[in-house]
Amino acid sequence: MVATDDERIAQLCDSLGVRFVTTRPDHPSGTDRIAEAAARIEKATHVINIQGDEPLLDPELVDTLARALRDDPDLPMITAASPLEDPELIADPNIVKVTLSCHGNALYFSRSPIPFKRTATSDLPTYRHLGLYGYRTDFLHHFVGLPPSPLERAEGLEQLRALENGATIRVHLTDHDAIGLDSPDQIPLIESLLASSP
Repeated sequence: MVATDDERIAQLCDSLGVRFVTTRPDHPSGTDRIAEAAARIEKATHVINIQGDEPLLDPELVDTLARALRDDPDLPMITAASPLEDPELIADPNIVKVTLSCHGNALYFSRSPIPFKRTATSDLPTYRHLGLYGYRTDFLHHFVGLPPSPLERAEGLEQLRALENGATIRVHLTDHDAIGLDSPDQIPLIESLLASSP
């Protein structure tokens, strides 16, 4: 289902026969928008949120996150990340980075290069966060009842609201290197990749 507050997107979905829901235009984040859409599906126990700026995500990655979330009843939220080595991309504030605990959970997300490598080390990779989330619906509805948090507002990243309020976010590591639409100058590249995909 597509969740949108843009009439142009709703009209396109309608013309293509894609299931969609029109949401309020005043949500502070995409997760808040997803919660409104999910509330209209009474039987939903879990939700996978594929952000619109991630058109090249591997469908198998979506399935992997869905299975992991379904199989762990104590896990409220899951996302994905891939290794990032290009220094230019690491420095790009349009690309979100994530650091992990030894248990594979998110410690922090940032638009800045993290971790800051004061000492060079080969066993501490940088990870690029992919625009894909999974939630238990009970957690999702709890999450959107919380006010936007200081770190969330500073970084412009709603997943920090979850971390600031003590939630666990599992991070599935993948070698899938999806190129997200992080800035308008990437549109021609994304369009060419979509046109050439099978």
